[in-house]
Amino acid sequence: MEQTLLRDRTNTDVIAQELQKLIRLELQPKVKDIDEKGEYPRTFLQKLGEIGGFKQTVPMQFGGTGYQGLKFPVQMIEAISQECLNTGFITWCQFACTWYLQNSENEYLLNNVLPKVANAEILAGTGLSNPMKHFAGIEKIALVAQRQAGGCLLNGTLPWVSNIGSGHYFAIAAQLADSDDYLMAIANDDLPGLTLRCNTHFIALEGSNTYSCIFKDVFIPNELILAAPCSEYVERIKAGFVLTQVGMGLGLVASCIELMKEANKRLEHVNCFLDDCVEALENELETLRLHTYILATEISNHQRIRDNKFFKAVVQARATASELALRAAQSAMLHLGAKAYLEGSTVSRKLREAYFVAIVTPALKHLRKILSHMKDISID
Repeated sequence: MEQTLLRDRTNTDVIAQELQKLIRLELQPKVKDIDEKGEYPRTFLQKLGEIGGFKQTVPMQFGGTGYQGLKFPVQMIEAISQECLNTGFITWCQFACTWYLQNSENEYLLNNVLPKVANAEILAGTGLSNPMKHFAGIEKIALVAQRQAGGCLLNGTLPWVSNIGSGHYFAIAAQLADSDDYLMAIANDDLPGLTLRCNTHFIALEGSNTYSCIFKDVFIPNELILAAPCSEYVERIKAGFVLTQVGMGLGLVASCIELMKEANKRLEHVNCFLDDCVEALENELETLRLHTYILATEISNHQRIRDNKFFKAVVQARATASELALRAAQSAMLHLGAKAYLEGSTVSRKLREAYFVAIVTPALKHLRKILSHMKDISID
């Protein structure tokens, strides 16, 4: 399947071309095994790091290219998700951890960990599902930290953290004991008292290396703390966290439209009676894509990301991506008809992936809750 082209005519062009080659040679042959056997596409992620896929927003002094804004990461995740949402998602996880690190003021993390994560020499995940829901008033915080000399002692359980495993790093947030403050830090399975468990299976995204993380008196040294307290830090990272996920929806919708076009070669005479036709979805996709790219470009402006109007626009874009993914996947199922209902069909995978876009944090209901609290803020 032809991938969405990355459009920047800049130094990202070479990486965009290498990415398309990597998708064609390394990812396409593996998609079925990733989906049905839960194969983790480690080699793809590592090679994506080697061609510079995660370096684009990283400052040059820490091994990056200093590319401004998040347009390239959105397009990268979009292109990969068009072929395989599982791999698009773990690409987002790797980028998200890079984003957390580059926004920290911790010199040890910036100089010693960030370059390795940006190269995908260290693979990394994001354990912020629970804290993001906690900050939105949806659930209790899962981890509690007790300050000690030289760091903090953590206890609790994070139910699902993706793109992790032996030797991987991931971000966490915890409430400081007897305090209203929180910290954010980087953890890995080498820390004594931290156990990873995989005892849950999903209907899709099985190749995402998703584990439960049990913290029992886990000592996090100061050199691994991203921010404490972290309220101002969260303001710096939250828009990027949410906006780059839109790439998953953009890629999925584009692939569903291609499937619909293929089906219409035989069935257009009857598919024309269905809702959400190709032309309508294409128009909505292009509108969302262009709007997302604009927001991704503006995110380099630090004053902009502290603007509630801007964050509302980001949240709305992410919600629209969820809604459009669900509609496009359902329409693709109906366009292909009985062929889509066969076990192992590509479009049935797209349907399962679309539900993930709407369920992964921030889920569609989470996004709508945020928007309801921001209803008086105009983004016109």
